[in-house]
This record gives sequence, structure tokens and C-alpha cells, in this order.
Amino acid sequence: MPELPEVETVMRGMSNALQNRVIHHATVHRHDLRWRIPANFSQTVSGRCILGFRRRGKYILVRLSGEVSILLHLGMSGKIVLDSESTPAPHEHVTFLMREGDRVAYVDPRRFGALGLVETAVEDTHPLLRGMGPEPLGPDFTTTALLNACAGRKAPLKSVLLDQKIVAGLGNIYVAEALYRADLHPACPAQALTRPAAGRLVKAIRAVLHEAVEAGGSSLRDYVRPEGDMGYFQHAWRVYGREGEPCPRCPGPPACAGVQRMTQSGRSSFYCPLHQKNG
Repeated sequence: MPELPEVETVMRGMSNALQNRVIHHATVHRHDLRWRIPANFSQTVSGRCILGFRRRGKYILVRLSGEVSILLHLGMSGKIVLDSESTPAPHEHVTFLMREGDRVAYVDPRRFGALGLVETAVEDTHPLLRGMGPEPLGPDFTTTALLNACAGRKAPLKSVLLDQKIVAGLGNIYVAEALYRADLHPACPAQALTRPAAGRLVKAIRAVLHEAVEAGGSSLRDYVRPEGDMGYFQHAWRVYGREGEPCPRCPGPPACAGVQRMTQSGRSSFYCPLHQKNG
């Protein structure tokens, strides 16, 4: 599933192509995505100008004239296709015909994404956004905030970081990379996090996300940027998906057996046993 950098990349691509343009007409080919697209979706968005974009966690908000926003989640395989062909592509569920005549399509083979509507002034009260934690690249994500969120939690640190109520937008790849940079074991109990370690972790999370956004996100399976090309941060992974390989700071065998993988809550966790010893 696309994580924060991928969603940010998609949003920037959409903004570059669609800012200040008018949706002439929207056609919903099928409503049954992860949650049903509202019956009044086409009627509501048709004829409105796209004023701006906002990302909240892994969601994209497309702000339209008339104080209404489209709430978009890409799910596991969703993508935005710009300048699509005149006939709907396979798995094209929503088509936006722009005033100039070109088309924008939401394509989602697995139909695990979502398209909804919310009043712009109260976006954060939407049930899917309400209760979401601070943005990791925003001013509210601080060492103190992270320590407070981890206090009294016996759950593994990685699991806590993946909780969208703790911090918004983080996923498996970037949590693994950030924990490695902060020298923290993914199984370390969250409540054991010290202030120095929390400071390192906040800094590492910000750094890895900034680098990934600049690289255009990581490309996994169905994910591509809206222009159709892929991101490159996967080439900079230091532990994720590198089981058995030495991490960039390791000399390799026999001093280190390489990156290890374990399963946590059904997901693979990658870590370096030489540098991430606590936990």
C-alpha cells in the first residue's frame, strides 16, 4: 500500500497538472470501492474548479470551489492516470472530463481505495480523518509528543509507529528505515523509549520521509506516479527487503550475518542485529 511519500508524490503530480482547472463532468463507472462512492458524487463535483490539494496521512484532499473536497485514498492498487485514452481503461472506476477535453481517471484493480466527499471547512471531522495523529513532517510531531504517545505502551515500537492515531502516514517501509537510522530494534517495547532515543527517531523519520519524497516515493507492485513514471527511493533502502545482506554500516560476514527479517503482526520487519540491539 502506498505510504506517505508515494501519496505526497501523487498529490504533487495532480497539483501540477490540475490546479485551477475545471471538472466539466465526472462519471462514476462503479460505486463499490472499499467504501461506496456517494450517489451524488458526479452531480456534486461536476462544474467545479480545482482550487488546491492537501495530504492528510495517506489521504489526498482535492479542494474544489463551493467549499467541498474530494477525499481520495489509493488503497493497495489505486492510481491516478492523467491524459487517459478516450475509452475507459480496465478497472477505471471514475473518469473526470476536464473543460479542455482531456481526461483524468481513477484506476483501481483491487477496488480497495476510496473516493468520498467532505465539506472543506471541516475536513478533519470526516470519520476517516478524525482522530488521526500528527503529521510526521509537521510541527506537532516532536520528541515530547512521541514520548507521550509511547508512555505506558508495552506493544513493540514498530507496531506503535504504524498506528495512524499515533503518527499519520507511516507504513512498513519507512518505519523500518527510520528505526535502523535511529539504532532502535523494531521489537523494543514502546514504553522503554528514552528521550535521547525518541529524539533520534523523530529526526530519522523526518529525514527518511524527506529523502523518499524527493526521490518520488518507492515503487512497489502497482504503484506509479500519476505521470506514469516510478520513484527511486527503493534503491536507497538500507534494511527493508535486504534480508541476508550487510547493511551499509556493516563489514559483512563473519562479523555480521546481515540484515534479519522477523514477522510482527503479520508483516515483515527488517533490522540489523549489529546496530539495532535493544529490544
